[in-house]
Amino acid sequence: MSRRTATLVVSGLLLLALACAVVLSPVPYAELSPGPTYNTLGDHDGKPVIEIEGQQTYPTSGHLNMTTVSVTNKSYDMPLLDALAGWVKGDNDVVLKKSLYPDDKSAAEVERENAEEFSSSQEHAKVAALRASGFTVDMLPIVATVSKDAPALGKLHAGDVILAVDGTPVTKPEDVAPAITKRKAGDPVTLTVDPAEARGTRRDVTVITRAAEDDGRPLVGITPGEMPTFPFKVEIHLEDVGGPSAGLMFALGIVDKLTPEDLTGGKFVAGTGTIDNDGKVGPIGGIQMKTIGARDKGAKYFLTPESNCAAAAQAKPDGLTLVRVDSLRDALDALKTIRTGQGALTECHA
Repeated sequence: MSRRTATLVVSGLLLLALACAVVLSPVPYAELSPGPTYNTLGDHDGKPVIEIEGQQTYPTSGHLNMTTVSVTNKSYDMPLLDALAGWVKGDNDVVLKKSLYPDDKSAAEVERENAEEFSSSQEHAKVAALRASGFTVDMLPIVATVSKDAPALGKLHAGDVILAVDGTPVTKPEDVAPAITKRKAGDPVTLTVDPAEARGTRRDVTVITRAAEDDGRPLVGITPGEMPTFPFKVEIHLEDVGGPSAGLMFALGIVDKLTPEDLTGGKFVAGTGTIDNDGKVGPIGGIQMKTIGARDKGAKYFLTPESNCAAAAQAKPDGLTLVRVDSLRDALDALKTIRTGQGALTECHA
């Protein structure tokens, strides 16, 4: 072998080794892929996904599937080659890892936040669904959070129902702060609460107020929130799922069980979307992964939040109709059109 040939061979091997090192080197990306879907009208692990006690329920048929996205975990170091393959494939998505796992939060913190959002979405779904089904749901003011180093720390706890401030009853969260600010900074204020850890044991808690740093108003260091009181028991049995995006489909599943009308008429409908107590549907992430997962499971219709419509329509899976919804009422109207075949659906367009 001549010196020139040997040089070319060695150079080629070095380039090959360098190329391998580059494509196998880790990059700060995560991969999204279609996750499992769950029929909110069906069972999961031997239990109904939605279980209602103390109120008449009605038979249902078809599917109202909530959808999910599978995400690589924070510790996964994605090779550049996998990232390139993910960008090429149409049924996966590659995004910056920090968009899913912020640098200032651990994986455990992200997981805990997702679990809290999932739990909160269930409560909003229950409120919206019961109200849409003709039931009254009252809201009670509660302690939502207690600030670090606050005067109330250790005395009041998240979930405590606030019944009165200095003997004056309160019925909504916005009543709490004005009642406290009637005092002067440094004065005691007494909150009557129903404690979260021992419901039904009404007690008075006295806290010495402190002046706020910005304007000197008296405060105890809590953020008021609200908690629904339901006229009967509604439970959702689904674990190992996070985030708020199942709210709409949970609400529809509850309405379907509480009302005589069979909402789907036996059709396979999937969807996604956050929901608030008033039934307003909000946007979610990973919409294209969710539509692919729904289509692969057998869905023919996909209820899509209005804000996600354009992105979903850009890569609409074949055989799936994307239906635009902005509220629980929109979704119920769309289901009526789907089951009866009468009227026109508002579809998503790119």
